[in-house]
Order: sequence, then C-alpha cells, then structure tokens
Amino acid sequence: MPFVELGLAPALARAAAALGLHQPTPIQSAAVPEVLRGRDVLGTAQTGSGKTAAFVLPLLQQLGDEPPQTPRRTRVLVLVPTRELATQVGETVRALVPALPRRLKAAIVFGGMSINPQMLHLRGGAEIVVATPGRLLDLIDQHAIRLDAVATLVLDEADRLLDLGFAEELARILALLPARRQNLFFSATFAPAVQALAGQLLREPVRIAIAAEPADRPDITQRAIAVDAPRRTQLLRHLITQHGWERALVFVATKYAAEQVADKLRRAGLSAEPFHGLLSQGKRNQVLADFKAQRVQVVVSTDLAGRGIDIAQLPVVVNFDLPRSPIDHVHRIGRTGRAGESGLAVSFVSPAQEAHFRLIEKRQGIPVPREVIAGFEPQASASEATPTGSTTPAAPTGGIKGRRPSKKDKLRAAAAAAQQEKPP
Repeated sequence: MPFVELGLAPALARAAAALGLHQPTPIQSAAVPEVLRGRDVLGTAQTGSGKTAAFVLPLLQQLGDEPPQTPRRTRVLVLVPTRELATQVGETVRALVPALPRRLKAAIVFGGMSINPQMLHLRGGAEIVVATPGRLLDLIDQHAIRLDAVATLVLDEADRLLDLGFAEELARILALLPARRQNLFFSATFAPAVQALAGQLLREPVRIAIAAEPADRPDITQRAIAVDAPRRTQLLRHLITQHGWERALVFVATKYAAEQVADKLRRAGLSAEPFHGLLSQGKRNQVLADFKAQRVQVVVSTDLAGRGIDIAQLPVVVNFDLPRSPIDHVHRIGRTGRAGESGLAVSFVSPAQEAHFRLIEKRQGIPVPREVIAGFEPQASASEATPTGSTTPAAPTGGIKGRRPSKKDKLRAAAAAAQQEKPP
C-alpha cells in the first residue's frame, strides 16, 4: 500500500520516497492513519522499523494544513532522551518540510552546547520542536519558548523517558502543556510497569504492537563467549583481528570503562574512540561521523549509543559488559542488522554474570549456546566469583535493576496522578 493511500499528500509521499521510504513499513501503515485522525497512539515495533517516519509524516501533514500564524506557535513537541536521537529526528523533519504547502520552522534543541544559538533560532517561534527534556526546560526558563499551544506531544523512545532519569523533568514539562492534546508514545520496548504509566497519560489510545514476522526480523546472529572478566579486552582484540571486523560497536557499563577499554585498544594498534555522556557534543558528533565514515574502527560506548543511533551496515555489536536489563539488550543489539542487512551480536559472559545472561536469554526467548575460545578459557567458577557471605554474584555492570520503587518511581507516579486530575 503506498503512502498516499494512508492519507498522505502526494508531495509528502514523494519526499518520503526521496529518503528511501517507498512503501510504508507495518508500524507506518498502522500508525499514520490513526495519527492523522488525531488519536493517541502507543506504538511498539522493533528497532529499525521506521517508527520516526510513522509520526513525523502525518504530523507534518497536519501542520502544513494549518493556517500560518505570526509569531509562530509551537504545535508539535517531540521529546527524545539523547542528543544524538534529537539530531536524527531533526534531520528527518528538515528533509521533509520543503514538501509542505507552506513553510514551517523546525527547531532541534539539546544540551552539551551553547544555549544562545538555540535561543536565537527560536526567535519568532517554531511550529515543531525536537528536544531533550533538560535543554527544553532551560529554554523555558529563559522565556525562549512556550508550550501553551502544543497540540501534539511525542515521546520517542518513550520507555526510557518514562522509566529512567527523566521523571522530574517530564513532570514539569507535562504541567506546562495543554490538557487537551494528542499524545504519541513510540518505542521498541515497553516494560509492563512503564506501559501502565503510559496508559495513564494517554486518552483512549490506539495500541499498536508490531511483532516482527520471521521474514522481517533483523538478521542478527548472537554469540555468547564465556571468559573471565580480566581477559575481556584481550579477547576483544583477538576477535577483531582474527575476524577482520572493519567496525565494531562495543558496549561497556561506565564512562570510565569506555575510556579505559578504548585506550587499551589504541595501545594495541587499533583505531578506537570512547563515546559517553561526559564528552562534549562536538566530540560526540565527531566520533559518530568518523565511525560512520569508517575512519574509526571501534567505538567503545555506554548505553548512550544503545538507542536511536542509526549506523548503516554496522557489522558487529559487542556486549563487553552485559546490559543491566533484557530490554537494554534488545536496544543494544538492534544497532546491527538494520535495513535488511545481517549483523553479529557478541556477548562476553563471565562466571559471575552467567545467571544474568540466562535471564536475558529467557526474556528474549532465544537461547544462545556458550562458546569457549582457545586460549581464553574461563578459570573462575560462578561460586568463586561470588563474595563470601553473599548469595548474589558480583555485578561489574552495576547489577540487575531492582523492583522496589525508587524516588524517581514515586515522582513518575505523582506526575501521572497530577495529569489525571487535570480538567478535560
């Protein structure tokens, strides 16, 4: 079914085709008509399935049909958890805007850089704003933007915005939005608790869950290699050299580990760069550009690179440290095997992390046989890796997420309750 049969204008459909979007994906086929009808949507689909276009295309059409206003009023607000995702969504928006019947202004704002150019760009307003929560609140505090005219709120990677460190910021933003608005929440994964919270914030939502058909599932081969934690860097070097990996995205647990592993790889003669939240935005942009252009062979990253980053034809993802949750595992390995390409996901499993990896296997429903590489056979047992007097294995990755409600959980619940109490 072509995009025009979903209700998109021919000019916008042609602009989508120029970006390589010739036929709608399942999430786009299901979501575009509902968004055009003004419905709230809770959409779940695998990574790389086209969720961004599923909301950008219909929202731009709605904006293009509205009469112009002076000054411009922000009508669509797209919240994303990372600067990199803000950039990618913004690039899609800006590529499609010229196809609209009237000229719209889009603003992409995020932290890590001077706020002054963003404030200047927002002079005169902008109909669509793509933002990270923290920088958006900074701009609100500087009176550079108002949210009282927002007609549609989009949470891209909604589960992260609802479930991690954005609770207080999101509560402040929600309080500034009109009670009557369209809400669109999209993500590759939703934990049950997060889905319940999202349901409280949505009004009679259309729930779209696109299960990957066997033919549509990413072609990702998974390997799990048993290795003692101190020997992981040596094993990583061995695999890169032995298999001739031209590029590899390596996930670690901490910013310090990203710097340390990248430094060890460089000293071994490999082109490697760390990628984490303490780097300046300019440095982060440069690392990604060099990686995409194959000027850097290995990027060692925290979970900052686990969502929203699209690197064409990335052959290998390595879990140097296991992710804290099975959901993070889905997002990490989803950086490879995109757009019909095949990919490889390798997880290093130390004896202390064996139980955690079994949980990941169970949640994803895919058993991954353990391998042992000659010369890197693990010497420690799981019991030896467990501290004396403890029944829980040591967790170098920060451990498995707990179940007791944290302070942030309570703030999220309070935000949801306040939202429900708003007059219609």
